Amino acid sequence: MSKKTTTNHQIASNKKAYHEYFIEERYEAGLALQGWEVKSLRASRAHLKESYVLLRSGEAFLFGCHISPLVSASTHVEADPTRTRKLLLHKEEIGRLIGSVERKGYTLIPLAMYWKHNRAKLELGLARGKKEHDKRATEKDRDWERDKQRLMRER
Repeated sequence: MSKKTTTNHQIASNKKAYHEYFIEERYEAGLALQGWEVKSLRASRAHLKESYVLLRSGEAFLFGCHISPLVSASTHVEADPTRTRKLLLHKEEIGRLIGSVERKGYTLIPLAMYWKHNRAKLELGLARGKKEHDKRATEKDRDWERDKQRLMRER
C-alpha cells in the first residue's frame, strides 16, 4: 500500500486580497458543498474575487463565491452559483475569530481554495484593510525588489 501524498492542488486564489489588506493570520476551513459544486471545483470553475466571510450565531459562512455549474450537471438540481456556503471550522477557532472580528475590527477574507486529501479547503485570512498610502508603499517596495534583482543579474 502506498502513502497518501499531501500535494495541494489549487482551485482558485484571491490575488486582490493581498493588495487590499494586511493579512495577519491564516486559517484553513472545510466547505459544505453540494454534488454539482464538487464537480465544478474539479474543473476549477470557482472565483473568489468578490467573496467574503461572515460569522453568524457561532458559524462561519462564505458569501459571494461564484462556482459555475457545468453543462453536464444534473438536470433535477437547480444550481445557484453564488449561494451561501457553510465553512467548517473548530468551535475554538470560530470563537477566536469572533473575538478578533468584533472587538479588534478585523475582516475575514478568503485567500485560496484548494484540494487537500480529496477535500475542498478554503484558506481564510484575518485581515486589516490597507489605506491608499499603504498600497502605494507596497507597490513601491515591490518595484524596488524587482529592480534590485535585475541589477544583481546584470553584474
